Amino acid sequence: MTTPLRLLSYNIQVGIGTNGYHEYLTQSWRYLLPHREQHNTLDGIAALAKAFDLVGLQEVDGGSLRSRFINQTEFLAQRSGFPCWYSQTNRRLGNLAHHSLGALSRMPFGDVREVRLPGRIPGRGALMARFESDTEPLLVVIAHLALGQRTRTKQIAYIASLIRGFRHVIVMGDFNCTTESPELKPLLGTGRLREALPATNTFPSWRPTRNIDHVLLSPDIGVITADVLDHRFSDHLPIALELDVPLALMPGQIGHIHAPKYPFERVAA
Repeated sequence: MTTPLRLLSYNIQVGIGTNGYHEYLTQSWRYLLPHREQHNTLDGIAALAKAFDLVGLQEVDGGSLRSRFINQTEFLAQRSGFPCWYSQTNRRLGNLAHHSLGALSRMPFGDVREVRLPGRIPGRGALMARFESDTEPLLVVIAHLALGQRTRTKQIAYIASLIRGFRHVIVMGDFNCTTESPELKPLLGTGRLREALPATNTFPSWRPTRNIDHVLLSPDIGVITADVLDHRFSDHLPIALELDVPLALMPGQIGHIHAPKYPFERVAA
């Protein structure tokens, strides 16, 4: 027997909401200072997250000057009605910026492990959440990988080593590389995991040309629907899935919202 699980993976760009390449220059100050539209942007992201059971967030602020000292993962959990959330800060730039990952869940976490990923410049990480069941655990990994290929290769190999002992796995996040990138082979090349939504572009949100955001699944997890959503509150577009998960893996009842459809249109492949 199986049960549906609604999942969202989203790089939210700390609520900046870039709408064109020129804004990386003209609005670069928003990476270090708060701005008036940030609250409305987070409310828009929260409105989307309500439709899901499990949300993986990348490029979140853990509570610094640029976010008005608001932990954005906690803020989104409260706005979206998630009973369980976890925030992992990987890099602190004093009080100016706290670069973080976040998880929102309607299921209780069995265990959460904060992983520091290898790299010459520290500050990249992966959040590993276990959901315990009557059989084997479901492992969910959220990651935001480096820009450089050499460092990404080491980081992906490290993640592959961490998930080796688990049969039921979901790995999601901003990988900063496409499906065809050779550094993904430790995860995809052996058939250990597969792409839930292959070769669908997510970046930049205003004119998507690269598929650098991914959700990877172990073979026992089915895909009912998989979409990239036209939700432009970030420079990335979110990946939305309804998964078919073995019922034995689910730790109790999931608090499904049963929304009729995601509140945003899908992007054409």
